[in-house]
Amino acid sequence: MQIKSKLIKSNSYNPYENLALEEYLLHHVQEEEVILYLWQNQNTIVIGKNQNPWKECRVSQVERDGVSLARRLSGGGAVYHDLGNLNFTFIMRDKLYNLEKQLQVIIDAVQNLGIEATFTGKNDITVEGRKFSGNAFYFSNQGSYHHGTILVNTDMNPLTKYLQVSREKLESKGIDSVRSRVINLVELNPELTIENVNQALEKSFETIYGGPIEKMKLPQKENLEDYIQKYTSWEWRFGETPKFNIEFEKRFDFGTITFLFLLKDSKIQDVTIYSDAIFTDILENIKKILVGVPFSTIKIIEALSSLSTKNNEEEKIIQDIQQWLLEKEI
Repeated sequence: MQIKSKLIKSNSYNPYENLALEEYLLHHVQEEEVILYLWQNQNTIVIGKNQNPWKECRVSQVERDGVSLARRLSGGGAVYHDLGNLNFTFIMRDKLYNLEKQLQVIIDAVQNLGIEATFTGKNDITVEGRKFSGNAFYFSNQGSYHHGTILVNTDMNPLTKYLQVSREKLESKGIDSVRSRVINLVELNPELTIENVNQALEKSFETIYGGPIEKMKLPQKENLEDYIQKYTSWEWRFGETPKFNIEFEKRFDFGTITFLFLLKDSKIQDVTIYSDAIFTDILENIKKILVGVPFSTIKIIEALSSLSTKNNEEEKIIQDIQQWLLEKEI
């Protein structure tokens, strides 16, 4: 199959419009296409699909300062976007998803700008041990995407003003503060601009996927209206405040996870899970399978054992949670 390389750039700085366009492209990508979507948000906190906004950021401060709060489809942690940051999204059907190839586009682009970068851990691109790009991933029946940030010249002050990063999370990464963990590319190359990085990404994408690149036109606004309504809604961004009797929380290698259990007659009536883990599907499956299960260690572990997993990472998540519950002795 001849891959068609396509490029689209948003002309909006509105996070709800940009996330809407991202999902629209996900639902309309063709079998043979790989789309590189480039976009920027103005003063925005973006949280992962399974995160609790009140725990991840100072919501009142965010609202007072007119900062947007958005929730994305993918997992992972909260990030701050401004116009010193460039976002990228690779969108394709599952059979064309190739993380190594997608990452190489980013790494080669910054290398062509004189910066040596490395992919580290599960979702970071770093230089000199500090992160300039956090990545997240989403898979559905319609297609897949891999998206991330590129810190070019972002104002770092809002990171500590708006985000609430737990001490446990910082210690697990061996750092003192969230600011000490990240770096702007202009610190390494003072001549860099967003446009430089845009051009470098376009060139790298064309080289790795083969050209010429087809530049896509933006869809009509009316085609995005339903998606925009979803991303702007209170229900999507905040959700209902869950009712619960019991709360468990622990930090694992895969991320922090919080279980909120609502019990009735000693059975689990409802489950809410908050997490910054990048694996979203397994968390959804855990929620579904635990409803109706008696609230006991053995019964919950048995239910978790019956879950089918797609990869070793999901299997490890299940095993880690089971071991934790054994130690808790519900």
